[in-house]
Amino acid sequence: MPLEMSKMDGEESHVPMVGSNHQPSGESSKLPQYLYTLAVTIGVFCGGAVIGWSSPALPELQSPNSTLPLTPDQGSWVGSLLAIGSFIGALPAGSVADLLGRKLTIMSMSVPLMISWIMIHFASSVNILYVARLLGGIGLGAICTTVPMYISEIAEDSIRGALGSAFQLMLVVGILYAYILGAIVHYTMLPLLCGIVNIVFLIVFFRAPESPLWLLKKDRRKQAEESLHRLRGEKYDIYRELHAMEKEIANQNTQKVPFLRAVSKRSSILAMIICLGMMFFQQMSGINIVVFFAGSIFKDAGSSLDPAVATIFVGMSQVVSTIIAASLIDRLGRKILLQISATAMALCLVVLGYYFHLKTSGSDVSTIGTVPLVSVIVYILLFAVGFGPIPWMISGEVLPPEIKATGTGIAVATNWSLAFTVTKSFQPLLDAVGPAVTYWIFACLNVLSFFFVTFVVIETKGKSLAQVQEELSGKRTKVGKTNGVV
Repeated sequence: MPLEMSKMDGEESHVPMVGSNHQPSGESSKLPQYLYTLAVTIGVFCGGAVIGWSSPALPELQSPNSTLPLTPDQGSWVGSLLAIGSFIGALPAGSVADLLGRKLTIMSMSVPLMISWIMIHFASSVNILYVARLLGGIGLGAICTTVPMYISEIAEDSIRGALGSAFQLMLVVGILYAYILGAIVHYTMLPLLCGIVNIVFLIVFFRAPESPLWLLKKDRRKQAEESLHRLRGEKYDIYRELHAMEKEIANQNTQKVPFLRAVSKRSSILAMIICLGMMFFQQMSGINIVVFFAGSIFKDAGSSLDPAVATIFVGMSQVVSTIIAASLIDRLGRKILLQISATAMALCLVVLGYYFHLKTSGSDVSTIGTVPLVSVIVYILLFAVGFGPIPWMISGEVLPPEIKATGTGIAVATNWSLAFTVTKSFQPLLDAVGPAVTYWIFACLNVLSFFFVTFVVIETKGKSLAQVQEELSGKRTKVGKTNGVV
């Protein structure tokens, strides 16, 4: 057996490290976990800026006085090629992270992101923009796969939800950053100001610890001890937690089977259904339409508010609601927040669709011109409370360790392939059935997501990763209660 199991069962597993000046107190320090989560999610911030760039930049690029004029179809490709790149980057990212480590894989993703920003700044043709967005997407897809994995492996059970929601928080802060800069600087300066954050990320994250779970899998026990001490504090007795990790890894090694065989187990099947279903309904909620085309939506609605300013309001609402979600997710649980999110988004899209129905039928909508803005902001607020952070987080919580790397890659790739499909089909759908019916279709999909959450998704609040697997296998767990409506 690759791990030194004799050390686990002896007295060594309950004594402090040699040379420690502190007696273990059994109480961990949460601050290092928050700080290292902040450090890794600066990379997510960089990915959010990549997403947010298209909203302020495309209107400038498509304007008559643009130095690089784009047609509406070309603009659509610039927006949607990001999703294709993310699909490509997501698939191998989990396996690469298993091979090279979480930390090195995450840091290396700054390279395609920085190259993308440099190409956008110097772009002299639409083809260069296409390649740049594809490269940016590759980095973004890999980040979406590996960062939630890293966070779930460094976090304690009691704060795993809050730390997991930091992924979505930094993503939307990055989007808002691009929105604000896009409103005050020329689009040629925007990529430079976004790209410089990647350098900040590399500096800040360079000294972060590697995942202790990954280190143990690679038989690097001493480094795993050091990593856990840095994450939990020197006064914390790490050996009980280390023992549990080693025992679980040893169990996995004795039962190691090929991916296709491992994924055929009941717990794996249900976990994949939950992960893929959550990714499906996150994208089918219509979120990327709102994010990518927020400025266009307000312009088409005839809102009196400057589209650039309205877009910033949208970004701010994302940030505020994600902060609220982070404070609630370990108190209320995942299911109830998802149910509230799905219901509210459906209602907002119904209202938005009705506004456009009145407008296209010739009715006077001048007195209700703020309806699109209010509907979109409420929609964003409630998306960020549930369907924003939780689908990303849940992959790290429900996927069994033996399929986590590959399963996470498949889930993220599915998410971005759906993002491409929805983004690219938005304009043709608008042309075919009009804005009202388009928004009503997405409202119906949000209703379906409510039922999926209610009857398929399990509650993971307060449960260890091992207890989640027991529940997926059909065993009842005493820890945590389902907070859903049903």
